[in-house]
Amino acid sequence: MDWVPIRYLNRAYERGVLMSLLGLTDVGLVTPIRDGMNLVAKEYVATQDPDNPGVLVLSTLAGAAQELSGAVLVNPYDREAVADSMQQAVEMRLEERRERFQSMIGILQRNDIHAWCSRFIESLQATHATHH
Repeated sequence: MDWVPIRYLNRAYERGVLMSLLGLTDVGLVTPIRDGMNLVAKEYVATQDPDNPGVLVLSTLAGAAQELSGAVLVNPYDREAVADSMQQAVEMRLEERRERFQSMIGILQRNDIHAWCSRFIESLQATHATHH
């Protein structure tokens, strides 16, 4: 009886330990009712084993949902839908998990901090040029 389907860990962890824990999970459930860009969802994807990735269940209201369309997207206000999404994630075939992971990790690799900084600076320069 060592297996427990859900472990709720409500405490602080060192960053390395937290990333290791995320990488060990079969399902990442990230269901904010409103936020900007949810980095936990992206960290979850980044920590997964490409050969046997977990499944990200992500709120449609999370900012990251626009980028991470390979996640199982769910309305966090609909408890039955959240439960169904969790079941879908747990039962998902390896091939589909890999496809979803590849989609999301590709997006993260293309939109890293360097790409974000470049776009931000370009926007600032364009705004400056428009107003001067």
